[in-house]
Amino acid sequence: MSSAVDWQVAVRRAGSLSRPGPRGTPAELRALIKVLRAAAAEAPGHVGEITGLRRAAAQVAATPVFVVDRPRWAQANVEMFAHLTDGLLPTPKVPGSARVAGEEMGVMLALLSPKVLGQFDPFTPADGGPGRLLLVAPNVLKVERELNLDAMDFRLWVCLHEQTHAVQFAAAPWLVDHLSGKMRDLVGGVTATPTDGSERLVRAVRAVVEALTSGIGGGVADNPVPELGGPLVDAFLDPEERAAMGEIVAVMSLLEGHADVVMDAVGPARLPSVRRIRAAFEKRRDGTSTLDIMLRRLLGMDAKVAQYRNGARFVRAVVEKVGHDGLNAVWTAPELLPTAAEVADPVAWVRRVHG
Repeated sequence: MSSAVDWQVAVRRAGSLSRPGPRGTPAELRALIKVLRAAAAEAPGHVGEITGLRRAAAQVAATPVFVVDRPRWAQANVEMFAHLTDGLLPTPKVPGSARVAGEEMGVMLALLSPKVLGQFDPFTPADGGPGRLLLVAPNVLKVERELNLDAMDFRLWVCLHEQTHAVQFAAAPWLVDHLSGKMRDLVGGVTATPTDGSERLVRAVRAVVEALTSGIGGGVADNPVPELGGPLVDAFLDPEERAAMGEIVAVMSLLEGHADVVMDAVGPARLPSVRRIRAAFEKRRDGTSTLDIMLRRLLGMDAKVAQYRNGARFVRAVVEKVGHDGLNAVWTAPELLPTAAEVADPVAWVRRVHG
């Protein structure tokens, strides 16, 4: 079946618009790739020690690691979206709209591509392994240079975040089907709309893009309840669809917040500059220019930053009351995941799950 989105157009447009990033000598670039791969291999052990999820951390060794540039990151995300929506996007009735949708997705991915340091993709099968890890080398290099960070510390810090995601999905093997099922239900519901389904479908796919694109990005908002933001999405989801997306984002807030807490929990003995990295990065997340802030608001990146901060508050509050072992109940069954309301009220989740 043909798709409402021309995926190849999306790949080509993202590739043509993505800026190459900072330059380095061949020796510098080889060293960058080598250190990123070594950090990705080291990180799961730290995650297991901090969270108690040692068995899941041991499984993460099988996760394929890809050190990529910006166009290849965009291509990988197109592959992920195509896989997630397989069979859901019928050929649109308006000629040329699939190409337009592909162009639109490509432009958005090109805009996002300089902002993502790493991404764990649990949805796309890779060499039979449990998902795949993408590390965007030019973005790592750019940030560590701009913020004058210790390169070895920063590269491990980035990998700690992304490998925490890999450990999460290894600890909860049902989570991939749970999340992808909810996303497919959302997209499928929009495609069933008889009047403006084709147009709204593109917006729903964009909503999934914004919810899933997992990197360490910037933003300005700090909302008390996690929800999907960005005027490009808000205008095209009805209240029921926004509620469904809100529950997806609640799970993403848990995943992102948990990863943020873990990456900061590796102490100064292993990451001497961890506090300086966090302080510099929080400042960066608050935006650097008027244009940057406007772009992030338009794309819904404000909501992405709220995911990190709301989710991290939830995780810290739960760990304070019941420890990491108590928090790890979230990985045992879908019904134990926090709702959107519980992310904002961690005590309510503790009361429901632990009594």
